Amino acid sequence: MTGRSRKKGFMTTLDSTPAPVRPRHAVRRSFALLGSLQVTLIFTLAAIAVPLPEIGRQFGLGRDDLVLLSAAYGLTFAGLLLLGGRLADRYGGRRTLIAGLLLFAVASLATPLAPGYGTLLAARFAQGAGAAVIAPAAMAVLRTLFPEPSAYRRVMATWGGLSVLGATAGNLLSGVISALSSWRGALAVPAAVAVVALSLAPRMLPGGGGPRRSGPLDTPGAVLATAGLVAASYGLVRTDAWSWGSARVLGPLAVGAVLLVVFAAVERRARDPLLPPSFLRDGRRMFGLAATALTAAGTSTVFVLFSLHLQDERGWSALRTSAAFLPFAAALLVSGRAAGRLVGRYGPGAVTGGGLALGAAGLGLLALTGLDADIPYGTGILPGFVLLPAGAAASFAGAAVLATDRVPAGRTGLAGGVHNTAMEVGPTVVFAALLAVGGDRASLAAAAGLFTVAAVAARLSGRR
Repeated sequence: MTGRSRKKGFMTTLDSTPAPVRPRHAVRRSFALLGSLQVTLIFTLAAIAVPLPEIGRQFGLGRDDLVLLSAAYGLTFAGLLLLGGRLADRYGGRRTLIAGLLLFAVASLATPLAPGYGTLLAARFAQGAGAAVIAPAAMAVLRTLFPEPSAYRRVMATWGGLSVLGATAGNLLSGVISALSSWRGALAVPAAVAVVALSLAPRMLPGGGGPRRSGPLDTPGAVLATAGLVAASYGLVRTDAWSWGSARVLGPLAVGAVLLVVFAAVERRARDPLLPPSFLRDGRRMFGLAATALTAAGTSTVFVLFSLHLQDERGWSALRTSAAFLPFAAALLVSGRAAGRLVGRYGPGAVTGGGLALGAAGLGLLALTGLDADIPYGTGILPGFVLLPAGAAASFAGAAVLATDRVPAGRTGLAGGVHNTAMEVGPTVVFAALLAVGGDRASLAAAAGLFTVAAVAARLSGRR
């Protein structure tokens, strides 16, 4: 073998050979780093909700501009996740994660320094693109850290609750930081985390991540999926400011629908498709993805509606609004710690269904009493702020296992991309559909109804 061929062979296996057995303390530190990144990605999605009115006042923005600014991160995050997952499978989890971190860090540094609306909007779009690469790559690295199926199931039950934890932290900390400094301080948090993670990832994370795939990347599928998801999501987001019959809504929706139909046709003929049709034929996986999207939509609806309600209708400050979510965070943490054990004992399907039922009760209470400014917080909002997060933590934990269970190592990035796509579709597509039902109370009631239907479906199917 020549020196050149030896070098080529070394590069081919650099990030795809099985990682050696790592000490337990090293595994814990690696998981802590990956978990912190996952929390930060969702924190970044939610952190703009509370300081949004302040941003609007500073830049003189209308509601239409604020809605787009709020959705920008989620649009590119959701649209590029499938591509991010396949990149992780092709080039290895750690290598892909570091590349995504570079983009995320640069965009996150630009966000708090933005001199105007245009720069801030562009930075939020770029942040979402970086997050779309990081999220599935992190799950690919997790598979390397926990190669045994039983261990991977346990860690995925924990992983599922990190997203709602990040969303809650975004609402809590952004309000506190905004009150103590400004909205720029709140949006600087992801930049700090990204810079620290960039310094730690090369030496703390294993270089495996499953076998790399050969052959050309499904570029047509990547372009069609990304453009279709972004266009359709953008159209739904615009329903907050324009009617469903408006060209500003129907145009993007029609374009998105056509692109996604063409994507499905292209994938059936591709040699190595971006999203193999067979991947979605598993009933357990589809239920897990649906439960993930629905739970994310329900919690996002509550975050947005009550962040605005408490400040606009009750006249609360950003700091007091954030404090109102403290019981939400406490219930989430307690339920999240128990969810992993419950999944091991009763199965992910049963825990997901139970969590959805509990979440439906919380949403129902909030629809009945939460939006009435004459009813005190302690009796009108607090019960729902305890029941919903307790159910959401259980639902996310069980659904994460259902969505990623029994996936070959070489498809871990794909599974991570699909699971995170469901996580982002909830706060964009399903959330927009809930808002289109009518008033805020009707949106909460509709969410409670969907949670109930999903919980009953889980019970009738007997999924474990």
